[in-house]
Amino acid sequence: MPIETQAVLQRHLQSAGESVDAVMADYVEESVLITHEATYRGRAQIRSFFTELLEGGTQGFLGVLEMKRLEVVGELAFIFWEAKPWFLFATDTLLIRDGKILLQTFAAHTTAVNARLAA
Repeated sequence: MPIETQAVLQRHLQSAGESVDAVMADYVEESVLITHEATYRGRAQIRSFFTELLEGGTQGFLGVLEMKRLEVVGELAFIFWEAKPWFLFATDTLLIRDGKILLQTFAAHTTAVNARLAA
């Protein structure tokens, strides 16, 4: 696995358990996050997504998150994970360049309670 991409991905995953500020350190103003619900452009919009994810109705999911697959190819990272009962399964794909996440996609199958975050 390319060392830089792997290192940024691991830092990003770890920072999710720390704070939204820690997560946001991995993004630049040009970053884009695409979900089934919306496209978030720039740090302020991406912050709103992570604030809802980490501090909203799914709070606590990180304690049960189980990584099912992690693949890194060049600047591209793919993860497939679950965090039941919140997320039956979820996937993220990240384009990482110069130590920052430039592009990210997120999709998940959630319980009805969490349908607002993912389909």
